[in-house]
Amino acid sequence: MTGVDLEFSADVWEWRGPAPFYWLRLPEEGCDLVRAEAAAASYGWGAIPVRARIGGTEWETSLLPKDGGYVLPLKVAVRRAEGIGEDDTVDVAVAIAPRDGRAANGTGPAC
Repeated sequence: MTGVDLEFSADVWEWRGPAPFYWLRLPEEGCDLVRAEAAAASYGWGAIPVRARIGGTEWETSLLPKDGGYVLPLKVAVRRAEGIGEDDTVDVAVAIAPRDGRAANGTGPAC
């Protein structure tokens, strides 16, 4: 993945809504960077499209606002591929994608 904007370590946590979802919380200094890029990247509701990498797995997703910061959803396929469980600490690389750099179906040029 080229153009990495942010690298951090975070603990995996679960939100139990109608279906369980797993998340990583961005550190505050990472949130400052995301806020600075938000106007150029957000496509609505405060969501920021990104390309993320954990280990050898890369995927496109969006950062979502939560409690004054941002969280990164952790897909089941990523957790399985990397052997990640709840409460694990993982190293993450994130590249913020401009609005026009990502197609609606989740495919688009690498960031």
